[in-house]
Amino acid sequence: MALLKKTRPSLSRPNRRTWRAALFSLTLLVPSGLAASPLSDELKDPQLLGSATFRYLGLPIYDAKLYTPGGTQFSWSEDFGLQLTYRKNLKQKALVESTLDEIKRQGNQAPTQAQLEQCFKAVSKGDSYLAISEGPNKVGFWRNGVNTCTLSNPGIKQAFMSIFLGNNTRSASFTRQLKGQ
Repeated sequence: MALLKKTRPSLSRPNRRTWRAALFSLTLLVPSGLAASPLSDELKDPQLLGSATFRYLGLPIYDAKLYTPGGTQFSWSEDFGLQLTYRKNLKQKALVESTLDEIKRQGNQAPTQAQLEQCFKAVSKGDSYLAISEGPNKVGFWRNGVNTCTLSNPGIKQAFMSIFLGNNTRSASFTRQLKGQ
C-alpha cells in the first residue's frame, strides 16, 4: 500500500479536510427549493402560479412570485404566498411609506406605520420578503426566511395584497403575469 501511495497518490484515502470541502460543495449545489421554507410550512402544497418583474420608469425594482395551493387559479378566498426579491437597495422608510401610500390609494384601511416598521426593514439587492395569508385577517411576513411579523387586522389580506394582485395596481400587465394569465 505504501508503494501505491508513492506511485499513485490519487489512490490514497482522502483526509478530513477533503471530506469537509466535498460536503460543503455539495450543500452549495442542493437546489434552494428543497430546503425547508416558511412557504411549505405555512401553505398547503405551494406551487408557483406566476411571476413578474415590477419596473419603475423602466428600471427593475423587484421580482415577484405568486404561490397558490397546488398551483390553483388565484382566488381571494384561498390562502396564498407572495414573494418579492429585490433588485436594488431600498431603505426601510421607502418600503413602509410606499406600502402605506398604495394601500390608501386603493381605498383600503392601512395598518399603522409602527406596525409596518416592525415588518419591513431596509433591503439590499437579492433580499426577499415573503407574505403568506392566513385567512382574510392575517398575513405573516418573512425576510430572507426569518419571520419578521404577523399583521392581524380586519381585511388585511386584501388590503395589503391588493398592492400587487388587486384590480387597481400600478401595472395591470405585472398583475396579470403574476396571476399566471
